[in-house]
Amino acid sequence: MGDIEITKVWARQVLDSRGNPTVEAEVFTKDVIARAIAPSGASTGTYEALELRDGGSTFMGKAVEKAVANVKGPIASILVGMDVTDQESLDRAMIELDGTPNKSKLGGNAMTAVSMACAHAGASVKGVELHEHLGPGSRVLPVPMLNIINGGKHAGSDLKIQEFMIAPTGARNFREAMRMAAEVYHSLKGILKKNYGKGAINVGDEGGFAPPLDSAPEALEVISSAIESAGYVPGKDVLMALDAAASEFFSNGIYTVDGKELDPAGIVDYYDDLVDTFPLVSLEDPVEEEAFDTMTDMTNRMGNKVQLVGDDLFVTNPQRVKKAISLGAGNALLLKVNQIGTLTEAFEAANLSFAAGYNVVVSHRSGETEDTTIADIVVALQSGQLKTGAPARGERTAKYNRLIRIEEALGSRAVYPGKDAFTMKPYRP
Repeated sequence: MGDIEITKVWARQVLDSRGNPTVEAEVFTKDVIARAIAPSGASTGTYEALELRDGGSTFMGKAVEKAVANVKGPIASILVGMDVTDQESLDRAMIELDGTPNKSKLGGNAMTAVSMACAHAGASVKGVELHEHLGPGSRVLPVPMLNIINGGKHAGSDLKIQEFMIAPTGARNFREAMRMAAEVYHSLKGILKKNYGKGAINVGDEGGFAPPLDSAPEALEVISSAIESAGYVPGKDVLMALDAAASEFFSNGIYTVDGKELDPAGIVDYYDDLVDTFPLVSLEDPVEEEAFDTMTDMTNRMGNKVQLVGDDLFVTNPQRVKKAISLGAGNALLLKVNQIGTLTEAFEAANLSFAAGYNVVVSHRSGETEDTTIADIVVALQSGQLKTGAPARGERTAKYNRLIRIEEALGSRAVYPGKDAFTMKPYRP
């Protein structure tokens, strides 16, 4: 038993892709050292696990030394001696130690980093890949949804919708999907530079371009042109998706988007028009984070023709997922481990979603790192869908490159679901 026992848990403050501090955790056994880094969001939901920051002047108040100290102290004290391959017991021990509904005692960032590092250590001890440790027999690669135009909090333009994504569903495998995506991305770069000038090809937090566009239709039109310029057919080879992050443009009962002021009924009409006009396969957070009723209305009206994803609405929280299911609000979960704080709780939210016929989209955060854990998580869950940014910036391409390696290692067993990943029920090979 000694070889599978945790002998030490350590942490340090490192930097994320925005130059802000975050927590890196390390987990040791007699023969293994494994590490993981917690990401950080920009448009964060009110109900997310608390990201513990120090305040004060260091790093403009964003230092995470308190969270690091919590890893080295109380978290280490309960995990040392435990079986590193028993992910649920490790996570439950941390959850009990924290004892708060939003991880505010230990910090969601501290717990996320440790939970993921434990998973890596458990896989290494067993001598298997991380996705095999978390999902034995897993073999489904995801369709990537790549954020190629940034708006909202990810950019400095007037574009209210936060992410405009492409999904290369017409590919035969994941490697080909990434080639297609890169070709569209570079075609878009050329079009934006020609039409809007050099400033239009500056990139946002997730690697997408941040051009001076004013409306969603304008952005979707230019993406359609880029798809065609790359030699593909919009709606056949490459589909589109949006992350509205609607809480960011909602105030006093009104959504302000594309120069319009819309009430809840009006915002449903707005999205319905977009879905009828463009080959959109997925809408994420189309309503603000409290609007379960509007999400239900939208699902009743549009749920048979587009994926409706809860992010700020669900925050990877099993209790909020249960509420959404009971109300028929949405038909897909966006899964972010750091929204809830542990892999065990994130997988619980995923399994609740699968059981209810909801799809699951595994997602990065806008503040990312070179950590590739989510690439293995999406394969382990076999959910068939992944968001991790544009095919640019190292913290984004690290995940894509990890998936290319996983697909190669799986060989003929690997499955790329294409459009089937977006059917209104969980994809299974």
